[in-house]
Amino acid sequence: MSTTRNYGVEEIKPDPPPWWDRLEQRLRQYAPTALRVSIGLVFVWFGLLKAIGESPVADLVHATVPFVSEGLLMPVLGVVEIVLGVALMIGHPRRLALIAVAGHLAGTFLVFVNAPTLSWSDGNPLLLTANGEFVLKNVVLICAVLMLLGHRRTVRR
Repeated sequence: MSTTRNYGVEEIKPDPPPWWDRLEQRLRQYAPTALRVSIGLVFVWFGLLKAIGESPVADLVHATVPFVSEGLLMPVLGVVEIVLGVALMIGHPRRLALIAVAGHLAGTFLVFVNAPTLSWSDGNPLLLTANGEFVLKNVVLICAVLMLLGHRRTVRR
């Protein structure tokens, strides 16, 4: 019979170097704003491409939303994306813009329902096309938006 005793030995981990704590503090302070502004820039950029009729995803968008006139869909979608992007960049209305962006990004998954042949190779949902990968990456953007929604802004006194 073997017995083992736990003598309450606690593993002591060394403290991180002081520069690391300062870096983490700065990241906590500035990363959420950088994330929000970068998502906003992407929305403005992609929105402008749609609004001026130069979007490389126009065919994908039309296939996904075939019940809206082609001449109306892209310019309106472009303007909506520009407005959302600007709202994200300036930070007002912050929560409303983030919720709208999350909804917009979730709407992109309609491509898997309305245009599956543009999303999957040979009908296999595990074999994504470039379009499918383009849409699937929005999971990461949605998670980033959710993180921003859950992040409390700190107010300096």
